[in-house]
Amino acid sequence: MALIKHNVQMLGKLAVITAGMFGFGYALVPLYKAICEATGINVLALSEREVPGLKSALPKNTQVDESRTITVEFDANARGPWDFKPATRSMEVHPGQLMTVMYEFQNIQNRTMSAQAIPSYAPQQAMSHFNKLECFCFNEYTLAPGEKKQWPVAFVIDPKLPKDVKTITLSYTFFEVGGKVPAAPVAMSTQPVSATKDGA
Repeated sequence: MALIKHNVQMLGKLAVITAGMFGFGYALVPLYKAICEATGINVLALSEREVPGLKSALPKNTQVDESRTITVEFDANARGPWDFKPATRSMEVHPGQLMTVMYEFQNIQNRTMSAQAIPSYAPQQAMSHFNKLECFCFNEYTLAPGEKKQWPVAFVIDPKLPKDVKTITLSYTFFEVGGKVPAAPVAMSTQPVSATKDGA
């Protein structure tokens, strides 16, 4: 009998503790929000208070230097019979601002080809301050006859770029890569024959 009474008392204590923990957890959400609004630690709560009815707000990117504007020029060089060009030739960019430009490519030959691009910069000192977050450079692409492709270049110019640099030119050279694609007809096929004759 004493054991049953002891078990009932223990069960009652556990029920009270469980109810207390549940109530405390439930009260944490409004309590947390009230503390954040009072102290100003929650950026979202501050945004909602300053702009009535605003449910979400993106904080301003403080990394963008709006006091400077850099002209970024885009250039494309195609070493071969294909079309390669940027969708736009230039744009005005603030250092720290995320920007995207598209490059367009079309294989206008009647054969499949593989090619890749390498970038270059002018002036040369801009290279270390031109940060590409997405780029098609250094990747090899295979295109069927007449196939078209578009590739994005997402970039950010480091705000530490020297003040005297006002214009940056991003240039890509697109060239054919051998191996997966049949070699170009004339020179490649005759070269080994002449080399064999010389060695004989």
